[in-house]
Amino acid sequence: MSNDKKNNETEQLDSIKELGVVQAVDGKHKIFCLNIIGEIEGHNILPENSKTTKYEHIIPQLVAIEQDNSVEGMLIVLNTVGGDVEAGLALAELISGMKKPTVSFVLGGGHSIGVPLAVSAKKSFIAPSATMTIHPVRTSGLVIGVPQTMNHFARMQGRITDFVVKNSGISSERFTSLMMNTGELVTDVGSTLTGEDAVKEKLIDSVGCLNEVLDCLYKMIENK
Repeated sequence: MSNDKKNNETEQLDSIKELGVVQAVDGKHKIFCLNIIGEIEGHNILPENSKTTKYEHIIPQLVAIEQDNSVEGMLIVLNTVGGDVEAGLALAELISGMKKPTVSFVLGGGHSIGVPLAVSAKKSFIAPSATMTIHPVRTSGLVIGVPQTMNHFARMQGRITDFVVKNSGISSERFTSLMMNTGELVTDVGSTLTGEDAVKEKLIDSVGCLNEVLDCLYKMIENK
């Protein structure tokens, strides 16, 4: 094995371990695979034993991918339990504004802010056994019990709802109904949709597996 090949493999492994990303160069087209795994870390540092995706790592990558002419498309793989709402929505806005072909694939779960991230791509897929969990914005710690606090939460929730509705086929009324459901989650308000249900609700475009996801991305690249 040549030194160049060894160096490339080492860089690829470091990129996967540190940032959770990989650039595929031996396939039909050159695509970038972005993994959003665990909890999305925003302005506050999470405990060391938490699996996190740091938004300050993802933002410059998205900017670089959009400008890199050698990258033809991007696959976003999601298995997230949610996290920082502001950070997650910022990533979703960046992805939705990209010109390059983008496809998202929900594996395991797309919890909370993972919903906007899933629908931010130009085409979204979900694995048959995966789920989407929809619930209102929450917080922990000290909360000041004044009307301004409730208004703040309402405006933040409105931003998320508007984004999801704009980037999927679900209506605002239906999304709000699922979000405020009191009869399903044991310790929370909201709903959990399996793969087929997420498609029926027009939240996700298709149920699929990896080869179908890649075929879709390749076709988008070739049509472009």
